[in-house]
Amino acid sequence: MTELNYTVITEALQNKFGNAIQKVEEPFGMLTITVDRSIIVELFQYLYQDEFGFTFLTDLTGVHLPEPDDVLGVVYHLHHLPKNCRIRIKTFFPKSDPTCPSLTSVFEAANWMERETFDFYGIVFQGHPNLKRILNVDDLGYHPMRKEYALEDPTRDDKSDNFFGR
Repeated sequence: MTELNYTVITEALQNKFGNAIQKVEEPFGMLTITVDRSIIVELFQYLYQDEFGFTFLTDLTGVHLPEPDDVLGVVYHLHHLPKNCRIRIKTFFPKSDPTCPSLTSVFEAANWMERETFDFYGIVFQGHPNLKRILNVDDLGYHPMRKEYALEDPTRDDKSDNFFGR
């Protein structure tokens, strides 16, 4: 492939994966593709090995969107270094089924990023070789980045909102 642009990538992915490509957009000039989680590994293998050559997984992180549907998601950033092309892949799923296939078979760097995402969001990456907490204590009973907890302790009486411009 000589030319690598968002149109070429989008058409190739829609031709190969069809309805599993749920949404394509370009916020802030970056191609963002929302996909079904069932094709994650196959999609990344295609983007890595075949004609595209996206060999650098820049980032992988979790997302919790409590409203309106209370869903969790994983956001991936890929970079084609020689052609300096970046894309974002997203997948969302219900909080009641917080599982997503692991990308460690495609990108070794996904290992620690998936462990961090598991630690903070509780997303279980199926097929991960050693999924355990890495930054929080093992017996922490919750996942701190989920938006399930009050921002402040409502029992505190030593703070006045007047001091904070509220």
